[in-house]
Amino acid sequence: MAETVLSFVLRQLSTFLHEEGRLLGGLRQEVQFIKDELGHMRAFLREAEAKEEDAQPRLQEWIKQVREAAYDTEDILDEFVARFARHPATGFYGSVRRIFSSIKNLRARHRVASEIQGIKSRIKSISEAHQRYQSEYGISAQASNSFSAVKNTTWRYSRDDALLVEEAKLVGIDQPKRRLISQLLQGDDYQLKVVSVVGMGGLGKTTLMKKVHEDPDVRRHFPVRAWVTVSETCDFQDLLKDLIRQLHEEGKKPVPQSIESMTTTELKKFVRLFLQQAGRYAIVFDDVWDVEFWNTIKFALPESCCGNRVMLTTRRADVASASCIESRGFVYRMEPLSVEDSRTLFCNKIFNGANCPGHLMDVAKGILDKCEGLPLAILAISGLLASKDVNRIDEWEMVRRSLGGELEGTGKLDRVKKILSLSYSDLPWHLKTCLLYTSICPEDHKIPCNRLVNLWIAERFVEWREGMSIEDVAWGYLSELVNRSLIQVTEVFFEGLPNACRIHDLLREVILLKSREQNMVTITNGQPTTWPSEKVRRLVVHSSSSNNTQHHQQRRSYCFDHLRSFVTFESIVLSKMLLSEVLGSNKLLKVLDLGGQETSEEIPNEIFSLFHLKYLHLGGTRVERVPKAIGKLQHLEYLNLGKTGVRELPMEILKLQKLRFLKVYQLVDSSDDDYGYHGFKAPSNMGGLLALEVLDCIDASSGSIIIKEIGKLTQLRELRITKLRREDGKELCSSLANLTSLRVLSVASIGKGDDHDIIDLNHHHHPSLSSSSSLFLQSLRMLILRGRLEKMPQWVARLHGLLRIDLDWSRLRSEEDPLESLGHLPNLVNINFCGSYQGEGLCFKTGEFLNLKWLHLKRMEGLRWIRVEEGALPRLQTLSLQRLPLLEELPMGIQHLSHLQQLYLSEMSSQLRGKLLENQKEESEAYRRIAHIPEILIGYYTDDRKWRSCNLWAEKKKT
Repeated sequence: MAETVLSFVLRQLSTFLHEEGRLLGGLRQEVQFIKDELGHMRAFLREAEAKEEDAQPRLQEWIKQVREAAYDTEDILDEFVARFARHPATGFYGSVRRIFSSIKNLRARHRVASEIQGIKSRIKSISEAHQRYQSEYGISAQASNSFSAVKNTTWRYSRDDALLVEEAKLVGIDQPKRRLISQLLQGDDYQLKVVSVVGMGGLGKTTLMKKVHEDPDVRRHFPVRAWVTVSETCDFQDLLKDLIRQLHEEGKKPVPQSIESMTTTELKKFVRLFLQQAGRYAIVFDDVWDVEFWNTIKFALPESCCGNRVMLTTRRADVASASCIESRGFVYRMEPLSVEDSRTLFCNKIFNGANCPGHLMDVAKGILDKCEGLPLAILAISGLLASKDVNRIDEWEMVRRSLGGELEGTGKLDRVKKILSLSYSDLPWHLKTCLLYTSICPEDHKIPCNRLVNLWIAERFVEWREGMSIEDVAWGYLSELVNRSLIQVTEVFFEGLPNACRIHDLLREVILLKSREQNMVTITNGQPTTWPSEKVRRLVVHSSSSNNTQHHQQRRSYCFDHLRSFVTFESIVLSKMLLSEVLGSNKLLKVLDLGGQETSEEIPNEIFSLFHLKYLHLGGTRVERVPKAIGKLQHLEYLNLGKTGVRELPMEILKLQKLRFLKVYQLVDSSDDDYGYHGFKAPSNMGGLLALEVLDCIDASSGSIIIKEIGKLTQLRELRITKLRREDGKELCSSLANLTSLRVLSVASIGKGDDHDIIDLNHHHHPSLSSSSSLFLQSLRMLILRGRLEKMPQWVARLHGLLRIDLDWSRLRSEEDPLESLGHLPNLVNINFCGSYQGEGLCFKTGEFLNLKWLHLKRMEGLRWIRVEEGALPRLQTLSLQRLPLLEELPMGIQHLSHLQQLYLSEMSSQLRGKLLENQKEESEAYRRIAHIPEILIGYYTDDRKWRSCNLWAEKKKT
């Protein structure tokens, strides 16, 4: 794990030498020496760490020394910058201050020089040990990315995955097996077809594919078959030779000796020629780790005209899709076992198929919840429990409580750890760092993706790439971790943008272990016993026993001088003493996240002395005012004051020239977000914050001056405006024409609900905009208009990249049907209408809304009917109808919505509710029209105003 830390610090050193090297003077050579020596050790570390678990304590201690030296180097240089990189003062008084400061800092510079010399001496000593260990442990000085030390274990343990799952009769496999066999046996016989199974490690992909491969129907249909284990670090020549041997043995032919001396190209040609002559074949490539393997092996696989098939298993979605895309193949995403199947597998292993005893039901459920349907984990833990006395509930409870600790051992759960660790080991170092950072989140916590990505950026884990914004790079990191089945997306904001994610519980335990190994994150619940002896670098508080006086007294002996991040989760009563200690003793803090905590109404003054602070999250706190001292935070990039009492920002905010993210807002009605948000009053020259990319939510009631300033913020990607006056609509359109990177736009007029003023944005054709009218807001992906509209802006119909549109309180008249402007937008997937239309009916016409998946209609009091013509909304998955009091029938043509998964009906007319919930004869036709919808949820107030919700099919079953 030290190699990951070292790679990170080396990049920081390179950046430092480039940007701040002039400050170092004579110390520059010393820092360059440290950087060079650490660089020489990095390759050695890659292989040394592969042997760390089996290594002698001396090698383990050396790895720890390298890690700490790298961390300390970063600390010293950051402290150096904090002392000497202040902006120079001007004028006479500025000259006096510079002279005084230089005299004052001589001692400080001498101390920093002494510390750098100390680090240099430590690095020399570590480097000498490095030379010894190269020969002692047989590790090459030129170690490469091949990870030869882990090659054999990778191969062995990835096969153990299949063998372990094979020990039991795996449940829940019959349906996917039939589906895959069907894909293999049907289809075009004149084209090579690829069938891929993708999913995280331990799901039983290999077992499933083995069952398919050995099925009698498959064997009869494909006389030429082979099974090739690819693994993470396979030798491609050896793999081809293995394939050739299998093909010859399958055909009962002698294996030619000439293959031993063939080159890779010759081996591929040999395989291709053999398969062309052999007839119909089916080959499995098990455990494929990268797209490059497929791009190489596919040239050895002839299509011929026999209906040939290739099957592969992989943990990576990009490998699965890349292998299938050319052949119009099939990707099967393997999901965890259901709760019922998990229980069956668990009981089969421990109780030979009998039911779990009643006194063990609760603890068994807790264990299975932890496994989350992962067959490998269920079988491994079952094997552990099989040796326990079923009459001793305390022994089972001990296993449940100590599952994380069991993963550190060398028994059956160590095998689970190694399987899950394989995907981690395959990551490049920057993704390893990002994945380990997810250990800051509590167990079962829904991780907001936006928060996670911005924390990665603030922690400097994300590397800038030419032609891309830092946010795009960070979101790319998240996509890659999702693609590798390491992070699971649980909630989507709108198409293509995950809103929330999570980590599998057992994978999280592995991540926690690795995070602790390299002292990356320290997690505490406030108890003094949880504090480590090592330097605390990132402190995360999940809950706190802050009322314990003894706890406060004991904590004072701990030092936070090296702390880089302080993050809190969940709603806790944060100890003022802890916060004071963290802020008062630390000058290196880069991340301070107190979101949702019970803080005071004033921002602590100590925050404004944090020179390196990049990320400040005070959203959801009681803060009501931002003082002028905010201007001292010269490096601040992220400031979140959402859902606070702050309604105005001081002029000093303009000093924050690195600020990218600014969020300041408050709900108009805390009980109902339909009414939108209050924004903040900004300084009149707000356009000076040229780095801003997210501005949420600015109060425009002061007039056109602030609207003009918005047009200067050309880097904006998200813009939310509130209290726009009708007469400023033209000026806003003029400003929006400059925002060529804008992806999210929200505009609200003055007022609340039905009292909103008119939004007038029909000015894109103004002469001053004519040259760019065809490009007006073409980067927009999400549009929210909250306020009355006399008519839909004409430019909306040309937003071909638009994915989501919300119209709130528009009150469009019947002659201004909003659907006419939107029906042919090719990428639109999400529509939300709230009080947006006054007409009696809406008609979705044939050939319109071809990609729409989510449709939400709410608070349209005059709406009496909805019609869906055949061929409209062909991909709709969710239809939500709320507070439509005059709607007396289900949408006409709802039976045409063949992909509809969920129908949500809330506070509908009593007549419609009665038809659905009461068992009447005339309802039969209505039921036939909705019989294909798996889930129909109904919510309503009863006569005594109590809220009730139910699933229609469950309710129907009762009657």
